[in-house]
Order: sequence, then structure tokens, then C-alpha cells
Amino acid sequence: MKNLKKPLLVSAIAGLSLVTASVFAQEYKYELGGATGISSYMGDANKTKFMLHPGIAVGLLFRYNITFHWAMKVNLSGGNVSGDTLDSGNIFPFAQHASFRRTFAEASSQAEFNFLPYSDKYKYTGTKPYTPYLFAGVGVTYAPGEVDYWGLNMPFGVGFKYKIKNRLNIAVEYSMRKLFSDDFDATQPAQGWSLNQPYGIGSSFLKNRDGYSTAMICLTWDFGMKEDPCHGN
Repeated sequence: MKNLKKPLLVSAIAGLSLVTASVFAQEYKYELGGATGISSYMGDANKTKFMLHPGIAVGLLFRYNITFHWAMKVNLSGGNVSGDTLDSGNIFPFAQHASFRRTFAEASSQAEFNFLPYSDKYKYTGTKPYTPYLFAGVGVTYAPGEVDYWGLNMPFGVGFKYKIKNRLNIAVEYSMRKLFSDDFDATQPAQGWSLNQPYGIGSSFLKNRDGYSTAMICLTWDFGMKEDPCHGN
């Protein structure tokens, strides 16, 4: 009996270790979290100046990690933007002056590409707990005012993410939202001529359109175990 106790004890410890390792070595399919940062406007009242008149931006995000390199993300976010032609660095016809302030809300879906295989598990496959990434997608923006704004946006940007600990991620990212109209900055009827094609130059699909940018810090929590995590499937 004494001869059996030692092998049984070793087997029990080994089995417990395998179960524990399996639990903590699981990879997860989904992430859910929040983001906060700043937002800034780009348009006729600000053509080139980076983060001029920054406002506060907040958001919620959901990410589906398809593989270690690819993910899909859904964003719900909002923020404040403002602009003033006196700060634009441009000369407007007839010395016009216009300013505006908007609060916006948006929903978007984005595809992300991680430059490195992102995971803090399975190091034998070359994974890393950090990676720079690129993203692009499509969304819709709503901004209330005396003149409400509704329109599609095209988000694209760059970021860097890092696993702080098991299941907890932090990321910093900068993105642009390209809009497909020139009246995001016309919040009042009187501004329609001042900030919507002030030089009388027509717009095209991509030329002479408004937009806004965001710089965000994001925290997310992993959940939903993958069935085949070792290969990133």
C-alpha cells in the first residue's frame, strides 16, 4: 500500500497541474471594453493642423479575434469637435468668419491586422503579448444641431496593443474618420455658405470633404474560449 501512495500522489499532482495549465492557457475569441481620449475636426476651418481644438471622446468596443493576426471590431463612440476660421490659416472670401461646435455619435465596423501574432500563450508558435496593428472599415456618424448631420464615414488608423495580464488588454490608437460630405461643420443655416464650399469649389467623392480624428486609450477583457487555440483557429 505504501508503494502505491507515492505514484498516486505524483499522478494527482500532475493531473491537477495539467488542468490548471489548460485553464490558464486557453485563448479567447472575444474582447469587450471601453475607450477614452480626444477628438478633433478636419475641414474648411482646419485643413492641416493636427488635433486643433481637441474635445473629449469616449466609446465602447467589441472585438472578435479570428486568428492571431486578424480581428473584427465594432465601435460605438461619441465626442466633441469644434472649429474656427480664424485659426484655419486660410484666407476666406470677403473676410468671412465662422465657427462651430458639434457633439457627434458614431457606430462603425472595422477589420484589424496585427503585425505580430498576438497572444500571451503558445510561445512555441512565435506569439507575442504585444503588437502594432492597422485597421479600416465603414461606419455612420450622427451629429445634432440646428442643421442635423447624418452620413457615412470611413475609419482607418494605426494602434499598438499589449496584454497586461491574462485576459486584460490595453491599446492606444489614432484614427481618422473620412466623411463623404462637406457640411459636417455647418451647424447653423447661416453657416451653410461660410463653411460648406466657401471658395465655391465643388466637391468630389473624396476631394474637399470633412472629417474628424480620434486618439484613444482602450481597455478590453477577453471572454469566450476558443476550441482550437493552439493554431489560432
